[in-house]
Amino acid sequence: MTHPEFTVLIDGDCPLCQKEAALLERLDRGRGRLILVDIAAPGFDAQAYARTHDELMGEIHGVLPDGSLVTGMEVFRRAYAAVGLGWLLAPTRWPIFHQIADACYRWFAKHRLRLTGRACQSGTCRIDAPRSDADRSAA
Repeated sequence: MTHPEFTVLIDGDCPLCQKEAALLERLDRGRGRLILVDIAAPGFDAQAYARTHDELMGEIHGVLPDGSLVTGMEVFRRAYAAVGLGWLLAPTRWPIFHQIADACYRWFAKHRLRLTGRACQSGTCRIDAPRSDADRSAA
């Protein structure tokens, strides 16, 4: 086994995240270039990454071999590069596409719990309740 090129911190309770993680795992083909860490697993310690659990739940994070973190679309770019398919996301690095792809991911990250119909009963995730008209006028 080689040293991992990249570690992805995934929300193992998120159905879309689970599918993406399973795909990346298959693409790695047991080569150990990519490590997946479930941030929703019991006993997971966000402080090991110098982040809060809410910060890690807010958007995807990845860990480079030197321990530094990357977030958002850059995680997908590096994860696909680690499994040999970096060319698939290479266009998301191009000037205009970079901004669009990053903005689309930020929108998805902000709304992913609602989009997947996920209810947070374990306390490991949170969806802010929509504000009522009365709450808005009081603010």
